Amino acid sequence: MTIFPSYALGDYKFRAGAPRPFGATILPDGINFSISSCNATSCSLVLFKKGAEQPLVEIPFLDSFRTGDVYAMTVIGLDPTDIEYGFRLDGPYDPPAGHRFDAQQILLDPYAKAIGGLEHWGLSGGRNGIYPYRARPHHDDFDWEGDQQLNTPLEDLVIYEMHVRGFTAHPSAAVESPGTYAAVSEKIPYLLELGVNCIELMPVFEFDELDNDNEDPETGAPLQNFWGYNPIGFFAPKAAYAAGGQPAHELKQLVKTCHQHGIEVWLDVVLNHTAEGNEEGPTISYRGIDNNIYYLLKPDGSYYNFSGTGNTFNCNHPIVRVVLLDCLRYWVSEFHIDGFRFDLASSMGRDPQGNPHPNPPLLEVLAYDPILAHTKLIAEAWDAGGLYQVGSFPAYDRWAEWNGRFRDDLRRFVKGDPGLVGSMAARLQGSPDIYGERGPRASVNFITCHDGFSLRDLVSYNVKHNLANGEDNRDGNDANFSWNCGVEGESDDPAVKELRGRQMKNFLSLLLVSQGVPMLRMGDEIGQSKGGNNNSYCHDGPINYFDWERLAEQKPLYNFVRRLIQFRAAHPLLRRRAFLQYHADPGSNGGLSCDSVSYHGTQPWAPDWSQESRQLAVLFCGAKARDSDAPADLIYIIMNAHWEAAAFELPRPPGKLAWRLFVDTAAAPPADSYPPGKEVMLKDQSKRQVRERSVVILLAR
Repeated sequence: MTIFPSYALGDYKFRAGAPRPFGATILPDGINFSISSCNATSCSLVLFKKGAEQPLVEIPFLDSFRTGDVYAMTVIGLDPTDIEYGFRLDGPYDPPAGHRFDAQQILLDPYAKAIGGLEHWGLSGGRNGIYPYRARPHHDDFDWEGDQQLNTPLEDLVIYEMHVRGFTAHPSAAVESPGTYAAVSEKIPYLLELGVNCIELMPVFEFDELDNDNEDPETGAPLQNFWGYNPIGFFAPKAAYAAGGQPAHELKQLVKTCHQHGIEVWLDVVLNHTAEGNEEGPTISYRGIDNNIYYLLKPDGSYYNFSGTGNTFNCNHPIVRVVLLDCLRYWVSEFHIDGFRFDLASSMGRDPQGNPHPNPPLLEVLAYDPILAHTKLIAEAWDAGGLYQVGSFPAYDRWAEWNGRFRDDLRRFVKGDPGLVGSMAARLQGSPDIYGERGPRASVNFITCHDGFSLRDLVSYNVKHNLANGEDNRDGNDANFSWNCGVEGESDDPAVKELRGRQMKNFLSLLLVSQGVPMLRMGDEIGQSKGGNNNSYCHDGPINYFDWERLAEQKPLYNFVRRLIQFRAAHPLLRRRAFLQYHADPGSNGGLSCDSVSYHGTQPWAPDWSQESRQLAVLFCGAKARDSDAPADLIYIIMNAHWEAAAFELPRPPGKLAWRLFVDTAAAPPADSYPPGKEVMLKDQSKRQVRERSVVILLAR
């Protein structure tokens, strides 16, 4: 179809455009540009030759190019591979009223699918120049070859939280293009061997890694924004993670390759704030388009800060909802993303006054959107403003949650705190006290994540050691519920090292046999330390890199994790959609009931719920076996968090079933765990001696 221009400005010919879709749309004979602003008085399109400092031309949107509050223009004959573009909007500058228009600023298109200026990690970007972050027209004709979302049942997933750069940037990764999407693809055999079937990528929305004003206090070197929780654009993949300059294509290839191997790909998305910060921050995009619409503002026009980074997105405004819904639909339809974990999701449920909304429109529309119908939605159900909604996050029968209670209760129990036996019983069962009718699938269980101590540091440090972050150790959480096993930091004491190894295995064992959906933090399977830093967001270096040389050194721990994942995969009893029924009465048949959970102490059927108790055993009984009234699957989990060993009498399995040992965290490798089907029969079927601070897992077969 030939497009006939209506107007010309120098060599550039243009006409009224289509209001939708927003952003830059490549047409056969030109490019359609569309942007909306409710409060702007005028708008112009600014075109650059790719990489040039000064613009080629600035074309004003005529009054006839405006439909409602949408400015739309088609420019004829542009080469989409050789231009960058932005918008200049004029309007009132009245901060107390929420307006911050600045006609001197060239603004980034909120719908930009590609952003220039950030292609080379640590070497580009910055906040200088007349237009530092450049929108680029984008067209990627990717051949998916019939690929689609995997739709693996949520309960069958083992999630692996991963930083794209950190996973392969270490020289020991031995990949062709370290720190890239392509390098992650090279490591898929490792993920398959480990047994995870879902990777959750820390932010890949475009961000500026140089957006950090702090310095390393020892070296004076500038620190970075390594993690990426400060988005510049919601639609553009991180360009510096691309090996060959085609970030969208390369991320799609990673997703496609993962899907071919049965691995889902989730994105950790930051929709609660942007890199524009508070009133002292830069004007990049939304602030200059409609500041009073896109951000939650106090009555004096300053910014509510429920994100901890200076601003909070006004997620439940009707216009903002459209942007965010378009964003997630784009990632699902164009990138085949299987799920999203929403950073500080509780802030997305606040109303314009910053109060928790009883029925947040955005959360509801995401839950019921047909394009997102098979996409997993996972909430970090709290925010930096003190709103904590674990168990009460508006779920609409769709949302699951990071279970912060699981993390905290297991940390405290394993380190030996009193009064937690009752909580442990609930956590292993999938937290029915928290999730009620939602079922165990609502609980994403984790011990560690990017934010906080690594697993090794959790058993090696009592307090955070964040001086290297340049904030005088003020940053990071002080409530870590950690225990250093007697020595702060690294130790050569064999007893301390053995205890730390045992404690790590205790955490991993309980995580992977609990009902719910387990998540592992990248590097915990090889016991990687961050030197006690519990907020390593600003370090591009070994502290955040996966050290592949450590894999050989820590092979026993790695094998232990791998066998736990194999065990979970082999036993549907651990991957329930509905809660097991509580069974307390021994009754007949040895006290065992199909599809049930029961609790025990050092004596069967006699749990000690007292404040000082640190011992508990949990019996999961599966469905009825064929031609039998007995359960087909019996798993007995013994937890002794006391500092003294104890003998646990065992409940008697029915018929000819006998107890076999799967895990004993106090045993030396390789006898600390066994591959599925090769569990060792106990010589004494009546009792088991369980060492201090250890976990034993038995299987009846």
